Amino acid sequence: MGKKFSVFFSTLIFLGLIAPDFSDVGALGQDRKSFLWRVQSATTTVYLLGSIHFLKQQSYPLPEAIESAYEASDVLVVEANVNDIGKLDLTTLMDRAFYRGEDGVQKHVSHETYEWIKRETQSLGIPLELAQKQKPWLLTLSLQALELMRLGYHPRLGVDYHFLSKAQGKKKILELESLEEQIKLLSGFSDREQELFLLYTLKNLRFIAGQVDALARAWAHGDAQTVESILAKNAKHDVTLARIYEKLLDERNVKMGSKIEGYLSSGGSYFVIVGAGHLVGDQGIVEILRAKGYGVEQF
Repeated sequence: MGKKFSVFFSTLIFLGLIAPDFSDVGALGQDRKSFLWRVQSATTTVYLLGSIHFLKQQSYPLPEAIESAYEASDVLVVEANVNDIGKLDLTTLMDRAFYRGEDGVQKHVSHETYEWIKRETQSLGIPLELAQKQKPWLLTLSLQALELMRLGYHPRLGVDYHFLSKAQGKKKILELESLEEQIKLLSGFSDREQELFLLYTLKNLRFIAGQVDALARAWAHGDAQTVESILAKNAKHDVTLARIYEKLLDERNVKMGSKIEGYLSSGGSYFVIVGAGHLVGDQGIVEILRAKGYGVEQF
């Protein structure tokens, strides 16, 4: 149960659902920028790394600038520590993620959506009986994770896991949020909102592989504008997902930006990893901090 849920929570944000292959990163040269920013105050340095949650082994080693920033930092900060899945209350988790008794997803979504579910679960080899018991938000993450792993990507090779493993027992680890907060957010959407999120995913699973190359090039070159453009084309401009997008990204950006601002007044140095989608755009964390007067430099 623990490993399964840690996989699902790695797919929280739309951008994190796409798994670029960074196999050519090592050949980019030191003059290229990475998806890393340095934010400075009078007392503190914060490194902000945009994370991709699913990678292949050939994606490593990561660019030297990223590894050097990690080594220079006193504290590692992640969105949520997926290694703490065992600390969640299992009863509460089951209630928020699965239907009980005779209840099932088919009673909470339209006929059209349920037909999509049957087709895609069959394609991915998921027993329909298992899919039916998952609430739409969890089924969404399940389908995304399984499709990415079918394409050869795995969350255990993602940027978050890479640095959590390195930091274990060596650096202090903090969270911008928590797994409990993320579960509460996702399960707190109405049935209709969860269905819209699920239906969007069902219709777009087949396009994930086609988006990989563009995102890989943009991330590897530190091209935030292109990443923002890809993200906008995928979900931001879908009016049916506007409220979901706002809650998953914009509102969390403000909260996480405020927490990072707290680090900037505390002294020391922090290596902060967030989904790449949280850093880009006018409402991204980079612009939030820049607007507050902090020196922000990408490198």
